[in-house]
Formats: sequence, C-alpha cells, structure tokens
Amino acid sequence: MSLMRSMLLAASQNEWLRDRAAHYPFVRRTVSRFMPGETLEDALGSAQVLRGKKIGTVFTHLGENIQDRSEAQQVTQHYLEVLDRIRERGLQAEISVKLTQLGLDLSPDLCFQHLKLIVERARKESIVWVDMEASNYVDPTLDLYRRALVEHSNVGVCLQAYLHRTAEDLARLLPMRPSIRLVKGAYNEPPEIAFPRKQDVDENYFELGKRMLQAKKANSCVRAAFGTHDVVLIRRLDRFAAAEGFAKRDFEIQMLYGIQRAEQERLAREGCTSIVLVAYGSYWYPWFVRRLAERPANLWFMIRNVFAA
Repeated sequence: MSLMRSMLLAASQNEWLRDRAAHYPFVRRTVSRFMPGETLEDALGSAQVLRGKKIGTVFTHLGENIQDRSEAQQVTQHYLEVLDRIRERGLQAEISVKLTQLGLDLSPDLCFQHLKLIVERARKESIVWVDMEASNYVDPTLDLYRRALVEHSNVGVCLQAYLHRTAEDLARLLPMRPSIRLVKGAYNEPPEIAFPRKQDVDENYFELGKRMLQAKKANSCVRAAFGTHDVVLIRRLDRFAAAEGFAKRDFEIQMLYGIQRAEQERLAREGCTSIVLVAYGSYWYPWFVRRLAERPANLWFMIRNVFAA
C-alpha cells in the first residue's frame, strides 16, 4: 500500500480533521464533484438526470458507526422514506445501506430488524444493497446478510477484492443464490488481512469477477455487479462476459457519482447496465477521504481547487 494511501485512510478516521474540513471552501468544492448535495432532494434530482441518459441509481445516505438506538431508528425511517420517494417518482433506483448505520454496534438483532423493515419496503424486483465495512465487520455483516437472504431474495451484499478471505466468502455465499457487488476495498487493513499491492488486488478482482459471472450464467448468482472505476478491469471483464455469451444488459457496472462520467455514459449507450451510486448527507468526510485514497487523481483534483478562484 502506498504511503499516500495509508496517510489518507488514517486521515479518514481523524475526528479533528473531520470537524474542520467542512469549513474549507476548496474541500467543499471538491466534495461537490462526488455528491450532488447533502439532501435527499439533491440525490433524487441527480437520479432524474441520470435516467435521461439510461443510467440507473443507487442511493446511499452517508453515516456509519451509530451508537444511539434512536438515531439508528431515524436512519431506518429515512431509508423507508427514500424507498417511498423512489416509487412515487418512478425512478430506476435502489439503495445501499451500512449496517453500522442501522445499529450493528448496538445489537445485531436490532440491526437485523431495521434491515428487514427496509428490505420488505423495497420493490421485489429491486435490490437493497448491504455495504461492506472494515474487516472486523465482515463476519457480522455476512451473518446478517445470510439471515436476510433466507427470507428475502431482493437483498445483495458488497464483497471486497483486497481481502484475502473474499474468495472463500464468495464460495460460501453462492449456494444461496446471492446478489453481489464486488469492489476493491477502501479501508486501512494490514497485509495479513488484505493484499498490499494494487496489482494483486486487481488480479484477485478479475478472478473473483470471472467466478461471479460464471455463477450468474449457472443461475447461482442473481446479480453480479462490479463496483469499479478501473477501465482496464472493466474492459477485461466485458470481454470475458462476451466470451461467455452474456447479453450486454447482463453486464453490470456500478460507479460513484462524478467519477468516469464518460465511461458511465459509454456503457449505457452500448446497452450495458450502467449504475451510479449517489451519496448524500452531512456525514461526508470519512467517505470522501476514502475516495481520495482510492484514486490519486481525485487528490490532485482537490489540490487544484486550493488555487481556484
């Protein structure tokens, strides 16, 4: 792992920096590239624009590690409202939730009840995505995901390619016909837990992606979604999917709002399932700094904003 990436990931957990970052205009200018605004209305408006480009949306309300039961309930109610608003507007949109935002640190059972309410409110043909957080949350997240999947098919989970364990986790999930979004991973993990070299993460991602596509072809994976902005990886997986006989619409890429916009639109034009994750909310600092750590180009974009008028 590069020194810069390690420093940024450490900074993402720094409360002093979090409290002060919002006061700097150049930071807020940079953040605005990656999220349309802090409110649900901002997010809904961006989804309307994306729909005009044949691009779908996944909404996520920023926040994590809630320590108050009433706040976890408020987050749950917010997501129920989001699902209602999606239905009212006829949007091609889903949601993605963090379990620590639903109360996982307080009680797994409480968290599961909140997740269950959300999944039951969602349309049966759409997926409620469960984000994966730091490595110490992988087991409890997968446990709750399996519990939810037993009762409801419209729930998916995120897996991280930089973790050594992910190939085994994938193998254990496939008998349950899951929906999976594969990402590289954005937390500061030691080398005994995660691959430290980018090229190893990339190769593991490609191998896991091939297994997901093969599982989808065998009808043992409902959705195989690839959360990456790595154009080289996207092209490799696209070629593999084509060789396996997949229709374009069955090749699904999910990217973050504001990153690789031309690639998002190219995929949509070619008939692939192109989806954008739209984040919103006031708790953007740790999420934003992890985005900087993922792509050095994002950091240079922020530096340029320091000198902007």
